[in-house]
Amino acid sequence: MRNFTMIAAALLAGLGFGCGCNSSRDIPAVKGFDAGCYLGVWYEIARLPNRFERDMTQVKAEYSALPDGRIRVVNSGVKAGAPTEITGVARSSGEADTGELEVSFFWPFYSDYRIIKLAPDYRFSVVVGADRGYLWVLSRTPELSPGEWREIRTFLKQHKFPEESLIFSWGEPGGAL
Repeated sequence: MRNFTMIAAALLAGLGFGCGCNSSRDIPAVKGFDAGCYLGVWYEIARLPNRFERDMTQVKAEYSALPDGRIRVVNSGVKAGAPTEITGVARSSGEADTGELEVSFFWPFYSDYRIIKLAPDYRFSVVVGADRGYLWVLSRTPELSPGEWREIRTFLKQHKFPEESLIFSWGEPGGAL
C-alpha cells in the first residue's frame, strides 16, 4: 500500500500543477450528470500509462456517498501479485449536473476528474484529468460489449487520444474498428 500511496502522490502533483499546454478542457464534461447514479463499483477497462498504476491489473474503483455530500473513493488493484488500495474523497467542482469532480487522496491536494463520455444508463464512462495524458475507460463490469468498445474507440479517435498506448486492466476488449 505504501508504494501505491507514494505513486498516487506523485500523480496528484503532476495533475494539479502540470502545464496547461496539453489540457483536456477542449473536451466538455458531460451534462445531465447524476452523482447518485455514478456511485458503486467501476472496473477500469483501459487507461493511458501513468506512474501511479504502473504494472497494476484488475483495477477498480468504488464510489460511495458521504454524509457531507462528498464521495468516498476506494481505488484497488493487483500489483506484483498482491492486492493494493488507496482511499480518497471526491467533490463536485462545477455545476451539480456536470461531470466535473475533484479527487483527493492526500488532503489538501485535489486533481481534476472529468467525465467526458457517459453511457445513458451509466454502464460505461470515459474520464480524463486536467491533462490529456490521463485517461481512463471505466465500466460497471470487467468487460464491454463489442458495440460499446467500438463506440468508445470512435470517441477516442475523434478526440485524438493515442489509443495505441492504452493499457488494459482486465484483458483487451474485442470489437476492433
